[in-house]
Amino acid sequence: MPALTLTFKVHQPFRIAKVHLNGSIGNDIFQDYFDHGLNKFVLDKVSKNCYYAANATLLDLLDKFKSERRKFKIAFSFSGVFFELVENFNFRDLFESFLQLGRHKNVEILGETYYHSLASLFPEKDEFIEQVNLHRQRMKELFGKEPKVFLNTEMIYNNVIGKIVEELGFKGIFTEGHERILGWRSPNYIYVRKYCFPNDPEPKHRIKILLRNYRLSDDVGWRFSCKNWEEWPLTADKYAAWLNATPGQVINLAMDYETFGDHHWQDTGILLFLRYLPEEVLKYESLEFMFPSEVIEKFEPVGEIDVFEFSTVSWADMERDVSAWLGNSMQQLLFKEIQEIGKLVKKLNNPFYTKIWRLLQISDNLYYCCTKWWNDGDVHKYFSVFDTPYDCFANFMAILYDFKLRLMQELNCTK
Repeated sequence: MPALTLTFKVHQPFRIAKVHLNGSIGNDIFQDYFDHGLNKFVLDKVSKNCYYAANATLLDLLDKFKSERRKFKIAFSFSGVFFELVENFNFRDLFESFLQLGRHKNVEILGETYYHSLASLFPEKDEFIEQVNLHRQRMKELFGKEPKVFLNTEMIYNNVIGKIVEELGFKGIFTEGHERILGWRSPNYIYVRKYCFPNDPEPKHRIKILLRNYRLSDDVGWRFSCKNWEEWPLTADKYAAWLNATPGQVINLAMDYETFGDHHWQDTGILLFLRYLPEEVLKYESLEFMFPSEVIEKFEPVGEIDVFEFSTVSWADMERDVSAWLGNSMQQLLFKEIQEIGKLVKKLNNPFYTKIWRLLQISDNLYYCCTKWWNDGDVHKYFSVFDTPYDCFANFMAILYDFKLRLMQELNCTK
């Protein structure tokens, strides 16, 4: 009986502001660097399109199937900054709705980086570890649950990341089940991290790897409302039949939560699809919803996954690598500058400036500087408010330059 995990990623960023490039940005660092009006507008829009309705739908389904022999179970990966935005803009009903959902006994909470950052790609990993621990503590405070399985920002993974997450006590980690790391093998099995460090334990003590079935996930996440797709329209019964016909230990489905009403509007039938999916899936005796943590306990790994740092994998774009954020010289320069600023931040050791630096690490702002073409480029443009990637780069670099000057002035004043 193959297991089925269903994971939703929930994140909204602190978007950087469009600044006045005249050599002086202003005096209010928090207001000047981030577009709070836009952030509130987007959160309000997505809440009305997706969050309220999707939350209500899932709560109904979780209660409807909570006493069944085979229950409806789901997992959520929340960024820490998502809840900061919800609280900052006083979306009380939304906050309570997510609390009720996340505290449900049939919901598992996953670990990730608090700031949805690329800190796992920094040469020094102390910042990554701090953000993971900050996130773990926040999830415990909100939901009373300690994450056991990790889902890094954008499912970014390599051997080093796997090793660190393992040492932080997580039992499993998600990444993309792409042919680039699998070859001929199937994503529908449990694997373990490759033996590649001198102090590595035996396989049974190494972190287990859950691989997203990107084809079945993207059938919902990206293709659902595409009318020129040969499988359109996609119905819950058709999709459940596909799942039932898929061999393996486990089918890991993961997608952005905004799929349900924002990426695909409600008039496409996406919420009806979600509402009827559990019922259609549970018609098959061969299918069973499970938590990711339950899957890694139940199944033995069938092999190792080996991902070197230079071939780091993610769930983004056609390449499934980190080129969505670091694929051009602008992004690489920004990423390097963020790391250099971090040295000043650590030296100053001021919580306010540390907070600003971490908010500037949010991966979305590098994502908007992507210069890819065709379908991938269209996706990047869809999420960005800047006219061009070059406009985003100019604004981001101006903010980083201003921030760096402020930090240097603060350090001189404290000497």
